[in-house]
Amino acid sequence: MGITIGEINAINRYPIKSFGGEPLTACRIEPYGMHGDRFGSFYDASKTGWARFVTARNVPAMMSYRASFAEGEIRVTAPDGRKFGWDEQLLREVQRHSKTPISMSALQEPNPEDPRLMSVDAASILLVTDASLRKLEAQWGREADQRRFRGNFVVKLREGAPLEGEWIGRRLTIGGVGLQVDSFCERCVMITMDPDTQKKDPSLLKMVHNEFNTCFGVYASVISTGRIAIGDMVMLEDMDTNA
Repeated sequence: MGITIGEINAINRYPIKSFGGEPLTACRIEPYGMHGDRFGSFYDASKTGWARFVTARNVPAMMSYRASFAEGEIRVTAPDGRKFGWDEQLLREVQRHSKTPISMSALQEPNPEDPRLMSVDAASILLVTDASLRKLEAQWGREADQRRFRGNFVVKLREGAPLEGEWIGRRLTIGGVGLQVDSFCERCVMITMDPDTQKKDPSLLKMVHNEFNTCFGVYASVISTGRIAIGDMVMLEDMDTNA
């Protein structure tokens, strides 16, 4: 049998890769991950593989744009309040920040027969815990905004519950949703950027490198679909529990 290790404390969705996202009170989980998450991305057509994606590593200003997803459409708010859709006007706006010719992906929901999102970095869902955040804050000496880590879910752990490293290879049940925890998330310069100001502080990445072996949070893939809401209990099970 599984054990209840905590509850969902925050839900974040990022409809466009490297843009700011939106907090949610509930979400739908599909075979490919969170509905509406990372449905759009910008890329350099002259490159291939992951190198083709244009992100805030290349264009820090991307993070200052806030994206939301509603009724099948992406909506974007610029830092100055201007509104955009997922269209050529937004592409021209982003292009202003880069000398590299940029293209944008088509906006379409993944094929259920091939449930992959090509603009995610690893598995479908990214989770972090409040316990790891508190540990990092104690070592770093300042507040670590959970948005720096761009997790889809922040789990508030019960006292004594196992940390993320002990979840790998096991199953999480959250509400009616089943997730398989696949791997740690290896971090990069993205976490050094303040989500609101984009000001960089390299000391955070150095701290994560030294104290967490550059890994913070875990990736999970979807076993069974459903709905997850803030306050839902999180249960940790062995993978063969519900085989």
